[in-house]
Amino acid sequence: MPVSTDDGEARRPPFNAAAARRLREALGMTHAHVAYGIWAAYGKRLEPATVASWELGETSPTEAELAALAGALWCAPAELLGAPETLREYRLALGLAPADLARRIGMDVAGYGHLEAGGRWRGTDRQAAALAEALALPLPALIRFTDQEDRLVELLTSAATTRWQGYVRPVGKLAPLPKERLATALQELHEEYHATMAASLSWTGGRAPDEAGRAGRDFLDGILAEFWRRADGPTPGPRDGDGP
Repeated sequence: MPVSTDDGEARRPPFNAAAARRLREALGMTHAHVAYGIWAAYGKRLEPATVASWELGETSPTEAELAALAGALWCAPAELLGAPETLREYRLALGLAPADLARRIGMDVAGYGHLEAGGRWRGTDRQAAALAEALALPLPALIRFTDQEDRLVELLTSAATTRWQGYVRPVGKLAPLPKERLATALQELHEEYHATMAASLSWTGGRAPDEAGRAGRDFLDGILAEFWRRADGPTPGPRDGDGP
């Protein structure tokens, strides 16, 4: 059955060229074998040189070609991708079509397509939970994809600059982690922020207020990454939208 190309030829997912070559060699296949396998199973004709070009990093497969390549190499699409960052990349890693994922989370296909293209989240809490389950999303990614990061940053900033104790519960509503872990993370952010301010005041003499303010702003600019490092491990990649 031919692979659908409705994702558009220009939309190319991140591709792990070294993994593709390693998987092919482990199967004892040539580039011609892979090209034939893609044609035989998926009805998509490719030249062996195209497969070689992918492995060299000169070009990369489209979404449809990636799915076909994974089938030819007897692997999951995730094995041919780098670490996912966008919503689309998480979906591709599991080999799900947009319509299938939309159905799983109870969202119409057009609404999901808008979200994957970088639109704002308009779903319910139940749909967010279903999205997290369907894609096995880490908590930082779920919060990012459901447009709750800005609110979380506001809460973290207030916790660091005022009394952190009053923000354990509201932060926990957005990031449902163990209360003790949240409390520890917020206390550490609070203490580090004030230590940064105090250190700047002691180092810079007459210009201390300006220097302290700059140091404080720098700390707050990175507060989300610091929170995830303390509360839930590494932060996800930069927010560059969910489009191609």
